[in-house]
Amino acid sequence: MSEFTNTRRERLVTLKEVSMLILETGNARSFVNENKDFIDTVLPDDFIDLFDELIMEGHAIEDLKILSNKILNLFNKPIENHKREEPGPDSFLGILEQNNLEMSQVLKKIRPVYQSFLKDTENESKKANLKRLFINLEVFASYYTIKENVLFPVIERVWEDYRCLQIMWSFHDDIRRNIKSVIDLLSHKKIELMKFNRHVGDIFFNMQAIRFREERILFPKILATISEEQMAAMNREGFEMEYPYFQPSDPGSGEQEIELQNDKANLGTGELTVEQIRLVFNHLPVDITYVDEHDRVRYFSTPWKRIFPRTTAVLGREVKNCHPPESVHVVERIVKSFRSGEKNKADFWIKVKGETVLIQYFAVRDDQGKYKGVIEVSQEISEIMSLEGEKRLLDW
Repeated sequence: MSEFTNTRRERLVTLKEVSMLILETGNARSFVNENKDFIDTVLPDDFIDLFDELIMEGHAIEDLKILSNKILNLFNKPIENHKREEPGPDSFLGILEQNNLEMSQVLKKIRPVYQSFLKDTENESKKANLKRLFINLEVFASYYTIKENVLFPVIERVWEDYRCLQIMWSFHDDIRRNIKSVIDLLSHKKIELMKFNRHVGDIFFNMQAIRFREERILFPKILATISEEQMAAMNREGFEMEYPYFQPSDPGSGEQEIELQNDKANLGTGELTVEQIRLVFNHLPVDITYVDEHDRVRYFSTPWKRIFPRTTAVLGREVKNCHPPESVHVVERIVKSFRSGEKNKADFWIKVKGETVLIQYFAVRDDQGKYKGVIEVSQEISEIMSLEGEKRLLDW
């Protein structure tokens, strides 16, 4: 928990009171009537502490998402009017904000086309144009991926009150699902208008709301708490993952020479240099991630085609924080069953961009059977699934 002045603690106590009122009744009319002078006293990062405490108290993420919309709307003016430090245009946060601006421009283009389409839903030309715009908007999803894999791990290491990120990540997933659903609906001859309008409305509201919360609450605290060296490293990793719309100039790799403690490692079945080990792992046609016995991410491979994004920012991160709130319970169950010795393997397979991906988790144990962590292995298996008969001859 962050250090508080008495005044800050008093504000948090009052904010929790109005939060409980909203969670219990759905509105805060009585609070507004009785505390008009309080509203202008809050500071933007009070809400980081508020939602951190509410999450630690065990409130459901879905309830807190609804609460965040209502309470941040109630305190919109003081948050918006609070003077903030502006990030440099070429900095990591400056580049994120430029991409946010481009995203808002795409939404601005969508609005009149959407309104025109609603007046003539049988018009195939208007439908195709609207679908094209939403496909362009879907590109912005990589922005959220950069936040989750580059920014969030750093915040988790620096802040004690980082748990509000779980709410933001859940909103990211809502946006991604809704955009995919809208594109799918626009691909059909007949559109379920009620569902379509609901998804479009949610997209507009959530994307602009997340931008506001980033630029007025999250980013100012980042500027005050995260070093320039960390910001530069995040900028390099964001560049490597590719920003969605606004692409900055190459910030450079920032790589440093690695000192080898020993020339070779004795693996029992052979001796390899560190470079050879790295090459072997990176040439396997699979994504490999290793989580140690303390539930911390310690290693991931970098094959030529990664299925799921990884950056070095994830190293040292608790594995439960590497997954959205809606699926983290599955990961925790796997780890628990591996640690207890109940299970040693878990398999899943999903569709990703038209490909079939096999995701497998393996318990890692030492020679005495002591639990030493988990290996996650992901592989694209569409070609493997299509194999028939035998192939005994080289055909190239």
